[in-house]
Amino acid sequence: MSDPRSTATTDGAGSPVLVRLARRLEDATALDGLSSTVRGVALAVVPSHGRLREELHGRSLGHALHATLIDVPVGLWTSAAVLDLVGGERSAPAAQRLVGLGVLAVAPTALTGLADYLDVDRRARRVGAVHAALNTGASLLYGASWLLRRGGRHRSGVAVSMLGCVVAGASAFLGGHLAQALREPPAEVALSGDDSSDLP
Repeated sequence: MSDPRSTATTDGAGSPVLVRLARRLEDATALDGLSSTVRGVALAVVPSHGRLREELHGRSLGHALHATLIDVPVGLWTSAAVLDLVGGERSAPAAQRLVGLGVLAVAPTALTGLADYLDVDRRARRVGAVHAALNTGASLLYGASWLLRRGGRHRSGVAVSMLGCVVAGASAFLGGHLAQALREPPAEVALSGDDSSDLP
């Protein structure tokens, strides 16, 4: 049986355009600088070893915790978008709260993602670096949306959050590429109870 990690990186002309773009990111050495920056942040905020490090990977769940937590901000922001589109003015306060709660949920979600980042290979780190940058951009846009809404500029806040939704969607695609095509982080990272050294 072939290794899914090796077959996933074979660039075929028949692949969907988004998949081809993601595969190009895997080989883009120009992203190594951004990758090093993200890794530096991860090393600074993620415990180097111990039970907390293991739980950030999802030891008690048995699979990556990041994949579970990402549903929280995405779900909150998606719910806000639905209210913005069909809820009318009466739903504006609820949409604002959902946007704000989504921003608050970013911190633990990002921390688990950074923990996983330390245990993926070089190709995945390049994709992950773009994923992290897009997530940062989306979070900033949603934060700006909340501030605009809070300041009474509801329409501007909605417009900014819709842009955030587009950025978050692009990031989600790359997150799916990491998990499904590259099988990163490896499942054994969450299942292992042993402290593992970070990949170089």
